[in-house]
Parts: sequence; structure tokens; C-alpha cells
Amino acid sequence: MRIDDPRFGGEIITTHGKALQFDAIECLASYYNALPEPTTAGSLLVADFEHSGVLIAVDHARFIQKTGPGTGSPMGRGMLAVSSRADVAQLLQRLGGGKELSWSEVLASVKRGTTADKETSSVPAASRSSDRQDVINVSPTGPVRTIGDALRVVDRGGTIVVHPGTYREPTIIVAIPVTITGEGWPVLDGEHQRQIMTIAADSVTLRGLQFRNVGVAFTEDLAAIKVLRSSACTISGNKIDDAFFGIYLQQSSGCLIDHNILRSTNPRDATSGNGIHLWNSRDVTIVGNSITGHRDGIYFEFVRQAHVRENLSVGNLRYGLHFMYSDSCDYASNDFRRNGAGVAVMYSHFVRMTGNRFEDNSGAAAYGLLLKEIADAHLERNVFSHNATGLFADGATRLVADHNDFLNNGWAVKLQASTEDATFSANNFAGNTFDLATNSLTNSAIFKGNYWSAYEGYDINHDGVGDVAFRPVRLSSVIVAKNEPALILLRSIFMTLMDAAERVLPSLTPDGLADSVPAMRWVK
Repeated sequence: MRIDDPRFGGEIITTHGKALQFDAIECLASYYNALPEPTTAGSLLVADFEHSGVLIAVDHARFIQKTGPGTGSPMGRGMLAVSSRADVAQLLQRLGGGKELSWSEVLASVKRGTTADKETSSVPAASRSSDRQDVINVSPTGPVRTIGDALRVVDRGGTIVVHPGTYREPTIIVAIPVTITGEGWPVLDGEHQRQIMTIAADSVTLRGLQFRNVGVAFTEDLAAIKVLRSSACTISGNKIDDAFFGIYLQQSSGCLIDHNILRSTNPRDATSGNGIHLWNSRDVTIVGNSITGHRDGIYFEFVRQAHVRENLSVGNLRYGLHFMYSDSCDYASNDFRRNGAGVAVMYSHFVRMTGNRFEDNSGAAAYGLLLKEIADAHLERNVFSHNATGLFADGATRLVADHNDFLNNGWAVKLQASTEDATFSANNFAGNTFDLATNSLTNSAIFKGNYWSAYEGYDINHDGVGDVAFRPVRLSSVIVAKNEPALILLRSIFMTLMDAAERVLPSLTPDGLADSVPAMRWVK
């Protein structure tokens, strides 16, 4: 990048030997504050203000913050560094005022954003002003040509308007509350080399921007937009193409991610990241997004109280939705289709899934919905259609499933012996090859009032309830579960006779898995 005045600059040498240059100490500090793992920074160096061309390690530098105008600092915050106490005394006298800071105080000051001096930025002279501005326009031919330059002059809480064009600049660090909005879909291009934008401040809004070509890395999660330890941010109505990770939130809260379009064309799982990725975050709303072609469409880990609504996650390489250790979250009216392995919910509590569609997830290890070691999950009014397995429950404690539709799946429901106290009521099972399979003869699940298209019983008193119980576990499903090649005999007379005999004199299927009050008509 261009360094207007090297006396104020700094440099980070990463652990991989890459040199990152900054035109102000404040920029270096903001970047360092935003790192998920500061140990990856390697060496941190700052320019010696009194000795041109000399760099000092931050641990040996002495920092000064000028309290008035006169330093010409690129960021306008009056921060500079020297190497000795004698230089501090002389410089303070020459500048006419200021205070000495330690490196930790510099980091804290930048993080708070409370530095008072607001001098001229390093953007071209045509855009300079003695005061910061509420609205900054960025365009390829205007006085301000990069978002990085605009961030140096925009006021806290101000707006940056990005006009049409393609912008290729180093990773953009947003360290103040600001709104960045695009007109005519300006493109921010990572050139397959880097992360495009890092948000390290509260109350940042991004709208109408197009992000392309994020770099791929195996030691860090590069993203089009990464939000670090921030709150109340809004990422709305953007397009993200060919990103490693799309939108990545880490240790953030109270954010809104809505109506973004995320598309990736990377065919390999190993070099793909997740579309929307949350780690150790809470109270995040994700609504109306379209995600396709990523490793996992939506991924949560250690997330609390997230609200996921009306998203389309289709054609992702692994899971349309995948979350672990994420409690008290709700998912409503989402569409998960044609994903490599479906949807996986693991090691979580108090999960509510309502009105979602799990469709066309096919393959030997594909599920409409996989529940693994979870407790107190509630599934209501979801549709499981054309999946290899609609619902697979392994270690799902106190699972409640009601008013769901299981349609034309291979196996509608598979219950492992580790699933305890599950209740299935008022669900519809129609057109499935097998309605239910289990690996236990003593499963504790309760089925009541479900509609089964395979039910052949009768209703003499016409009360809408079958007069004989229905056993949804067929003998053929038990045989196939233990010996998959037996599927070749599925439609044979032999299998049909065995199933009929087992219904009359059950001996190999679970006694407890029966619906004693099967519905005669479709349950609404």
C-alpha cells in the first residue's frame, strides 16, 4: 500500500513471513485488535518518528499521543513512536503537549475509539478537510478512490457511499461505527489472495456490495466479511461470489444477516468454507439469505439464542445447516434442498425447528435431518421429502415431533436405541419405502395419532381413529438394515409374505413401537 509519511507507519511480519504495512500506528493497532489469534501476528514494528527509516519493536517503543493539531498524522489521531525516553521529553516539548502511552494503552485507546484529535487524512488533497465528514463518496475516478481512504476521513456513525466499479485494495479494516452502502453493485475483489473486509467495531452496516474472490488458506478462515468481537452489526442485501468463507461472525452479538446471496463454484470440500459461519456468538438473526455451493450453507458452533428464518440453503457440498454446542436456537420456514449430507444438529439443547423443508438429500450418508446427542428438541410442521433418510435420531433425548410430513423418503425415520423418551404425534407418513427403522427391540419412543399410508386397518365406528394398532417397523426393514444388499428383494413376494406374517405374529420387530390410535385421514 502507499505510505504517505513513513514516520507514522508500522509493519506486521506474520508467522508465515508475510509483511503487512500500515500508514499509521492506529491502523496497525486496529488490525491487531481484530485478529482472532494474535499469536499469528509474529513481529510488530513501528516507525521511529525521530529517526527516518528505523523500525522499533512495539515492546521497546515509547508511544506519544499528541493532544492537539500539528503532527500531520495520516489518521488524524496524533499517535507516533520513538525509541528512548530522551526522545519522548524532547518531542513533547517540541509538539507543545501530549501524553505518553504504553503499547497496551494504545491498543485499548484504539479499541475504544476515544482518541480526540481528528486531523487530515492521507487521501488525495481534493477530498481533505479540517473536519471529518458525515458522507464520503468513493468512486474509481473521484477524489476518494478506496474504501480504506474513506474510512480515514468519515465521521463516526457516518456513511460511505461506494459507486460502481471494481475495487482491489488490502483487507479493509472497519474500526469505527459506519454505514457502507453500494450503488449499482460495486465489486470488492479479493483477487483470490486475501480476506476482503474485517469489521472490528460495533454498529457497522453493510448494504448493496458485491464481494468476489476471497483467498483460500489452510491455517486461517479467510472470509468476504468477518465480524470480530462486535455487536449490533447489520449485513444486508449483499452478494458474495466465490468466497472461501462468506460471512463469518466470531464472538459477536446482536447482529442481523439478512437477504444476502452467497454463491460458490468450488467443487472440492477441502478448499471450501462455510457460507454463513458463527462461532461463540449470541442473539444473531439470520433471515432471507440464499446460500449455494459452499461446504456447509450455515454453520454454528457455541452459539446461543440465534434465530434462523426463511433462508434457502441448496446444493452445498456437505450440510445445508450444521450446528454443534448451540443451545436455545430456533429455525423456522427455511428450505434445505439437495445438500450433500442434508442437515446435522449435534450436541445441543432446546432446539426448535418449525415449518422447514428438508428435501432431496440423497446418498448413503445423507439425511433430511440428523439429530446427534441433543436434548429437548421440538420438530413441528416440517416437511421431509425425497430423502435417503428423512429423520435420523441418535441420542436424542425428549424429542417431540408433531404435525410433520414424511413423504416419499427411503426411510422416513430411523431411531437408534440411544434415543429416549421421544414422542411422535399427529404426523403424516406417506409414500415412504420404510416408515420406521430401529436397532433396538425395547425403544422408548411413543407414537400416537399419526397418519400412515401403509395402514390397512379399519374404523368401524367412523371416529377417524383406526380400531387396531399399526406397527410401523416392517420385518423387511429390519433385514435390510442388517444386510443392505437385501434391498434387491424389496418388492419380491418373499419379502411381502414375511412382512404379512410379522404383522400377524410379531416376533422380530419391537413390541413397543406401535401407534395404538392411528389416524385414518391426513392430519392437518
